[in-house]
Amino acid sequence: MTSQVSSPAEQADGTVVGEQRKAAGAKDVRRLDRVIIRFAGDSGDGMQLTGDRFTSETASFGNDLSTLPNFPAEIRAPAGTLPGVSSFQLHFADHDILTPGDAPNVLVAMNPAALKANVADLPRGAEIIVNTDEFTKRAMQKVGYDTSPLEDGSLDGYHLHPVPLTTLTVEALKEFDLTRKEAERSKNMFALGLLSWMYHRPTEGTEKFLTSKFAKKPDIAAANIAAFRAGWNFGETTEDFAVSYEVAPAAKAFPVGTYRNISGNLALSYGLVAASRQADLPLFLGSYPITPASDILHELSKHKNFGVRTFQAEDEIAGIGAALGAAFGGSLAVTTTSGPGVALKSETIGLAVSLELPLLVIDIQRGGPSTGLPTKTEQADLLQAMFGRNGEAPVPIVAPRTPADCFDAALEAVRIALTYRTPVMLLSDGYLANGSEPWRIPELDELPDLTIQFAQGPNHTLDDGTAVFWPYKRDPQTLARPWAVPGTPGLEHRIGGIEKQDGTGNISYDPANHDFMVRTRQAKIDGIDVPDVEVDDPHEARTLVLGWGSTYGPITAAVRRLRTAGESIAQAHLRHLNPFPRNLGAVLERYDKVVIPEMNLGQLATLVRAKYLVDAHSYNQVNGMPFKAQQLATALKEAIDG
Repeated sequence: MTSQVSSPAEQADGTVVGEQRKAAGAKDVRRLDRVIIRFAGDSGDGMQLTGDRFTSETASFGNDLSTLPNFPAEIRAPAGTLPGVSSFQLHFADHDILTPGDAPNVLVAMNPAALKANVADLPRGAEIIVNTDEFTKRAMQKVGYDTSPLEDGSLDGYHLHPVPLTTLTVEALKEFDLTRKEAERSKNMFALGLLSWMYHRPTEGTEKFLTSKFAKKPDIAAANIAAFRAGWNFGETTEDFAVSYEVAPAAKAFPVGTYRNISGNLALSYGLVAASRQADLPLFLGSYPITPASDILHELSKHKNFGVRTFQAEDEIAGIGAALGAAFGGSLAVTTTSGPGVALKSETIGLAVSLELPLLVIDIQRGGPSTGLPTKTEQADLLQAMFGRNGEAPVPIVAPRTPADCFDAALEAVRIALTYRTPVMLLSDGYLANGSEPWRIPELDELPDLTIQFAQGPNHTLDDGTAVFWPYKRDPQTLARPWAVPGTPGLEHRIGGIEKQDGTGNISYDPANHDFMVRTRQAKIDGIDVPDVEVDDPHEARTLVLGWGSTYGPITAAVRRLRTAGESIAQAHLRHLNPFPRNLGAVLERYDKVVIPEMNLGQLATLVRAKYLVDAHSYNQVNGMPFKAQQLATALKEAIDG
């Protein structure tokens, strides 16, 4: 069952790439073009930390990468159970990649539950590293193993490496004044050290991280570093691992620049800070903690030096209420939440539409409805963002496509909010929020100028010649009303949710005025200047695949596979969902078939059919996980042939 030679990796087109060499007196080293690793264990085993550290070292090495953290919703699910399994998948390569990978080449399983929950995803020939110390009779029975999978032949199709991780970790830490339970907690660092040896990952960054993380507990820091080094040394000396692997840096995949690994939520946070600086406005975040959006609150709270103020409110309504008040006061105002929170904020979003103030509403979508699947991803809030308010209350909608793209999407959403004096919905999701990839840090001169002018004095002359300030007198190009900061002499004006009179802003119940204001607010959103949608169609295809948000990576990977196989297919991806790009209708008319993959039951497809009368075909998935590239490639091939 145990093999000393692992299977090589496969490219997207299915070809095998790998070469093996052996230095004098050393173990064999095999060069691969890409690898997919999944760490899996109990939610208390530190799999997210282990994966994050491996990812950080991989990023510093220069590989392209994409990650998929996957963890239970419970803070601490029952130990050793299938619902309690936490995993972290990392795909890294010497070339440009787009997804965390369909199937892991390597599974690190810390217990029977982790093995059972993940083994079905493995291709034949994959490597499995198991912590044999956890494969007790009771632990195996808890997840339905009648016999040990390590001994009954059920894993014969894989390259199995049984490693007593717990025992080896405790032995490595025997010189430290730790209880056995305390020592066992470092087994994830032993596993990290072993995998770092197998794939020639740098180690200095992890050791510095551990020293910093446990700075107040130097003994714990030293123990974790010792376990990490012991794992590395085990790989170097044991006969069970006869091969190590090299995945060269992806030098050709990246334009010249300075890069760092970044998650979607971190990129959004940095984008908001950059936008506030480019707008020369203080940034205010009014938020209530909710998975998976809370990281933005955590990150922005660290940046008071950039004029950022964060307010953790008592509930969702208070969070957006405070943010809207900050917008009235002249701040760049943001509120963050997930789908259930958007429902609670809907009345205040409608108020922001009526007040015509800039406000950024960030929705990190998750599985629904109601509380739904808090730690799983979904794209099912599009129609809520589009229509989820009473009355005619249109708002622009922007959606990033990758974790790094969240930075640019934040800047774009702020541009629209400030220029057109409107709340803007930004739709990210759990896949983007928690996933990560390399990001090129932009130069300052690459960032857009977002500065605006506050109203300074009267802007209208009455028939008798009196100069007055009209809060709803609009810019003829953008239809935006002036932004008057409270306290500016002579600019006092009325605010509230009751309909405003055109120009004066006074309360009005006049039917004709209401009709005019409703149509004007809609015209303002319809008139927002957004770039045309770009179409990738090198072969004049007859089928177009149209996506939005986080489906970009899987769709693009699937399109690459089809083109490599000789198929002709076009691709377009939407960042702006309200208003749609002006050329979208013309683009759709050029194709015989339009396929729209979504992690919902067809919400973009519904909008496209309604607006353009195009018979768009939906391909849908709502299982809390992102699409797999091969899955989409198969569906798109059927669409081409059908």
